[in-house]
Amino acid sequence: MKITQGYERGVPYVYLEEIPAFSVEKSFDCGQCFRFDPVSTFERRFQVGGVALGKYVIFAQDNENELYIYNATRDDYLSLWEKYLSLDCDYEKKHKTLQSLKNEHLTKAIELGNGIRILRQEPWEALCSFIISQNNNIPRIKKIISSLCQRYGRKIEFLGEAHYSFPTYNALYEAGVDEIFALKTGFRAKYIFDACKTLLENEDFLQRVSEADFKCAEELLCTIKGVGKKVAGCVLLFGFDRGEGFPVDVHIKRTLEKYFPNGLDFSLLGDSAGLCQQYLFYYERYLGQ
Repeated sequence: MKITQGYERGVPYVYLEEIPAFSVEKSFDCGQCFRFDPVSTFERRFQVGGVALGKYVIFAQDNENELYIYNATRDDYLSLWEKYLSLDCDYEKKHKTLQSLKNEHLTKAIELGNGIRILRQEPWEALCSFIISQNNNIPRIKKIISSLCQRYGRKIEFLGEAHYSFPTYNALYEAGVDEIFALKTGFRAKYIFDACKTLLENEDFLQRVSEADFKCAEELLCTIKGVGKKVAGCVLLFGFDRGEGFPVDVHIKRTLEKYFPNGLDFSLLGDSAGLCQQYLFYYERYLGQ
């Protein structure tokens, strides 16, 4: 991999060449992250902009073996974005695990979804976001999260435009249930508030989740009101880098019944389970209808 730095429109960027297969478009269009949207700030084939790890950043590509990261330096890439984008992970090894199942539909899903990488998001943001995701659709989830960030997050300016960091659980706890509800969170307001309360009363809660085995971590998360196995699975996969997580909602359940009528033993997938879930989600969304 070759890393160079430059400036465009006065904005620092990092340019990566000869990277392993990575698709910005696919990775930010498979339901794992809600704070990025397509932008046209620079002259690239595809680009998304959003806030992650407390910073506004644009990920852009002309092809899947290169990557531009705008509003970032080489040091930022090495300390933040390499891990966030899972570019430090051997996905070919994961593919071999999945292909060992010898399922034709999964093989096609891997071919279609190749380039998807599991984003390593901040634990609190993942927890709050997937509580909001319950019985919800992606546009509405994004709108609610945007409102929470704008109201209670820290302002971040980029090229004259205002963006906002994800609010801390302290800020949302101080806001209270009624204020959270006023931002159209609905029945989820009390769940968000309980999550904030849990983290405030148990300062080591997220650390305990991080250090526990998968089953215990899942059980810990499910002590928060409104968090069931599906939400806990998403939080562990996207917020704690627990690749053995395979979140199952009604759509994934139908997909599994369709392509694995004899069932799928998730234990065979190891830490490739979460990637398998993402490939199947993406495949069914675009070709499996």
